[in-house]
Amino acid sequence: MSVLNLKNVRLSDSAAQGFDHDFAAGEMTVVLGGNQSGKTNLCRLLAGLPTRAAGEVWHGEHQWTALSPQKRSVAVVFQAFVNYPNWTVAQNIASPLLAQRVDEQECKETVVSLAQTLGIDDLLERMPSKLSGGQQQRLAIARALAQRADVLVLDEPLVNLDYKLREALVLELKTLLAETGATVIYTSTDPRDAFALGDQVMLLHEQCKLQAGTPLALYREPKSLAAAHLMSDPGVNLLAGANRDRDKGCLAIRPEHVLLPSEAEQTVADARVFEMQVDSVERSGDETFVHGRVTTSQDTKDEQHWVVRRPGMHSVSVGEVLTLRLRAADILNLALN
Repeated sequence: MSVLNLKNVRLSDSAAQGFDHDFAAGEMTVVLGGNQSGKTNLCRLLAGLPTRAAGEVWHGEHQWTALSPQKRSVAVVFQAFVNYPNWTVAQNIASPLLAQRVDEQECKETVVSLAQTLGIDDLLERMPSKLSGGQQQRLAIARALAQRADVLVLDEPLVNLDYKLREALVLELKTLLAETGATVIYTSTDPRDAFALGDQVMLLHEQCKLQAGTPLALYREPKSLAAAHLMSDPGVNLLAGANRDRDKGCLAIRPEHVLLPSEAEQTVADARVFEMQVDSVERSGDETFVHGRVTTSQDTKDEQHWVVRRPGMHSVSVGEVLTLRLRAADILNLALN
């Protein structure tokens, strides 16, 4: 299996600079970025489709840049999925196998196996027009997997699925994709996908590559505020006024690292203390999210909106003033750019 290389890639005409990147053979890289960050342009560049992105694409010693999509060993699933409308679900999944002249029995077994994994095995005789949006998306994924391509590009492939089905499929998809041996590029806006699926993660922001590495490395050591926001849900809380030289950077804390008064951990010796005026509280059953305003500098009276994310159910009321504590080791020192 060959490494997939990008050289001097610009994801749009307005991109500040080009970047290089190596996608390790046989690994899954989650490309994480917000809307308009360049994720789809990158996918189209890899697939050889018309795009605003430019640069060189190499697969091992072979340059793909000028090759048509048909001459690249790439399978693609976009958020705006496309299925063959006049073929059944089974025929759609089987189409790339038949093109490769796979044995009939092996073809049938592969179709059933992929359909079972993606939860559409009871729909094999239906036409795409009779499927829901989520079912059609799963069909598109199954057909892409059936191609047995060296490179698999998935552009937010689960975005049309309901939450429970999405959660169930993520882990199954991780196992299934690992078994293919393909180099997988999976785009998402959700950092949970980076942790659940990614061997490696590449962060995109404003059409540029911010940082790359393992999910845990990017979580622990983001180099910039934008990178920290991408690897946090909700985004990081700013400590305005904590760093006087704004040109050099800023300090921030992740919502899950802010300690509530009810927690025994608040007694840590090196804790920094802030007060929050509670504006709203969300409880999801296993987590509590507290939204409020925090004065982060007594000199300038800078007020920031913070979110506190803690496991379990906590008794917090709107209008209450909470004394929050932060461990010094959890505070991030980040570049602004």
